[in-house]
Amino acid sequence: MLDGTAVVHDLQKLRDEGHLSDALLRTAVKQINKADPRYDWVGVYLFNADKDELWLHNYVGAPTEHAKIPVGTGVCGTAVAEKANQIVDDVTAIDNYLACDPDVRSEIVVLIRAGDEIFGQIDIDSSEEKAFTEEDEKELSAIADKLAEQIAAERR
Repeated sequence: MLDGTAVVHDLQKLRDEGHLSDALLRTAVKQINKADPRYDWVGVYLFNADKDELWLHNYVGAPTEHAKIPVGTGVCGTAVAEKANQIVDDVTAIDNYLACDPDVRSEIVVLIRAGDEIFGQIDIDSSEEKAFTEEDEKELSAIADKLAEQIAAERR
């Protein structure tokens, strides 16, 4: 089970050592991936407001052709368009779902944000239907908040 507090602690340690968001994002993806066998694909997309699309930063799992996702498209793009995290129990029920792997059955997207400003998102796929819970969202939100803190500090 994912322990968001432990990951946040490790990310803060990296911040204290002077590491930038790139290192924090990569560390978060690796630690989230290792935390739970339900997590088959874990990635981070960063939001490019000028292009109104998400750009894949890094991931662990099967390769994806979706390196750029327009806002409003798929679960990831919908999260940004609606400014809300997404938990999808059955991706086959989504009309505009962007299929990367035919075995994926559920997905969670948690926004990396500071207030109304969206920096990106944590995206996780699972081959299990209804794999994600509110507890997953809570733990991932803590991690996303720490990542947003670093990204916001770098943009000042």
